[in-house]
Amino acid sequence: MEVLLLYFLFINVLVFIFAGYDKSQARKNNRRIPEKTLFLMALIGGSLGLLTAMLLFRHKTSKTSFIVKFVLILVIQASLIIAFMNYKK
Repeated sequence: MEVLLLYFLFINVLVFIFAGYDKSQARKNNRRIPEKTLFLMALIGGSLGLLTAMLLFRHKTSKTSFIVKFVLILVIQASLIIAFMNYKK
């Protein structure tokens, strides 16, 4: 269980840093981190880090397609957590 918590901490901090870096690059009109990279990191457990970065840096919050895809990832993750919790009963 400890390893899993460390993993989630690591991936969330990492995606938070990536999103902050991407926002910095966007302001400078430099090369950006692909959205699919941010989505993949959110999908494998970094959704809280990405959500925090989105709110704190106001990153990708006006891009509807990004929000829709991100919400879909959150729904998938919530469904998996609920299914896992019901399975353990």
